Amino acid sequence: MADLPTLLAQGPVTLDGSMSTPLEAWGEDTNSDLWTAKALADNPDLVYRVHQEYFKAGARVTITDSYQASLPAFMKHGLSEDAARALIRESAAVAIKARDDFEKATGIHNFVAGSVGPYGAYLADGSEYRGDYALSHEEYVDFHAPRIEELVADGVDCLAVETQPKLSEVRAILDYLKAKYPDLLVYVSFSLKDPATISEGLPLTEAVEEVSAYAQVFAAGANCFKLAWTVDVVKNLRASKLPIVVYPNSGAEYDPSVKKWVYPPEAADFGQAGAAWLAAGAKLVGGCCTTMPEDIAGLAAAVKKGYTAF
Repeated sequence: MADLPTLLAQGPVTLDGSMSTPLEAWGEDTNSDLWTAKALADNPDLVYRVHQEYFKAGARVTITDSYQASLPAFMKHGLSEDAARALIRESAAVAIKARDDFEKATGIHNFVAGSVGPYGAYLADGSEYRGDYALSHEEYVDFHAPRIEELVADGVDCLAVETQPKLSEVRAILDYLKAKYPDLLVYVSFSLKDPATISEGLPLTEAVEEVSAYAQVFAAGANCFKLAWTVDVVKNLRASKLPIVVYPNSGAEYDPSVKKWVYPPEAADFGQAGAAWLAAGAKLVGGCCTTMPEDIAGLAAAVKKGYTAF
């Protein structure tokens, strides 16, 4: 059975889209500092449905609902450490069950990426888009290790170290993985200040070049940025030795002051937009905030048409 890097070597691969937007559309209240992780306790069946709908739309990779699921976040809400760890495992278990059920029904084997969001997501104040916090290497490891342990224990295919605003934080995660889980596949995706700069201010090319030195990293790029930036982001990364991953937002922009997304008057055609990313050289493509399964269906159709880099 092919692994994800092998599949990527054969051509572009479709990721899933937002977890929060379908959850909210289908009745889950995510207005909490736990965000979508709240649904793991409240409504795991709805999380399962989101994963299933993305697979039906054509996604080959689904991302666990663990972006904002950390021990400190759950324990702040009164859970014991054991209960918090169980909910993190649940995020993997629900995604894996959706993947396996889809395979039984269709014969198509897909993949589960365990989401490792940044410390800034735990702060729940938009810090993942600014990177204006600072922990030591050891403090980053202490924060991320428990979530990673549970995701790996439950059997994710790889980790999605995503929406990362700070290279130092990513470096701490990758050093920990190299020491403890040297065979675990990882992709790294940064949040952006602009198409050439990660949120803390470092050049995107510099950040991607550094993470490319880790043998476990099989793709690198950016996510949770403006849709209009995507082609420029891909072009900026063309010199990277790794497959380029991009999954922008649908066109809406986040206002952290009210914790809401502001939508443009006319929504972009996500599949049509995605064709341009693929033509520019993107390999692992999906959607982030405010995307829905129908957006990923359009993107998957573009991938299926077999666009190649120019």
